[in-house]
Amino acid sequence: MSRAFLKNESAGDPVVIPARAPLPAGSVNYVTPRGLAMLRDEFEKLEKEHALAQTQLTDENERTRQLALLNGQIAALNQRIATAKVVNMQDHPLDEVRFGATVTLSSQSTGKADQQLTIVGVDEADAIHGRIAFPAPIARLLLGKKVGDFITLRTPRGENALEITSIYYND
Repeated sequence: MSRAFLKNESAGDPVVIPARAPLPAGSVNYVTPRGLAMLRDEFEKLEKEHALAQTQLTDENERTRQLALLNGQIAALNQRIATAKVVNMQDHPLDEVRFGATVTLSSQSTGKADQQLTIVGVDEADAIHGRIAFPAPIARLLLGKKVGDFITLRTPRGENALEITSIYYND
């Protein structure tokens, strides 16, 4: 460990590297082709930030701190990319929910509009845009189901029966 890093730590200003979305223990890091592209784009962005921090930050303490943060983020991202297993969705049966599927769900009990969910890797998950990570409880309920099957989603408001009305796969 470099002396500068130790000095920065003792100054009461530790470098905290934000954690990536967790993978369940023993789980394979499945990603869609889109998810892998997102990880690689993020890597390029961090590399550019690293180069800028090296050349443009004049305060030595701030540069050391920023580089330590970026190095930690790059290391975590490299590990995630190295363990990524891209799932070829062309091999999936088209009538069954598998990783990468976009599923349309209809609720008879709530009368709400149909919703679409796509099952993706943990780094690609974005609930606001309907992309859910494969370890999420609703994703686990959907996996292996077919059009016409129902799942029961337990929420704080009670149970909601959802029917799978369509399944498709994007490339």
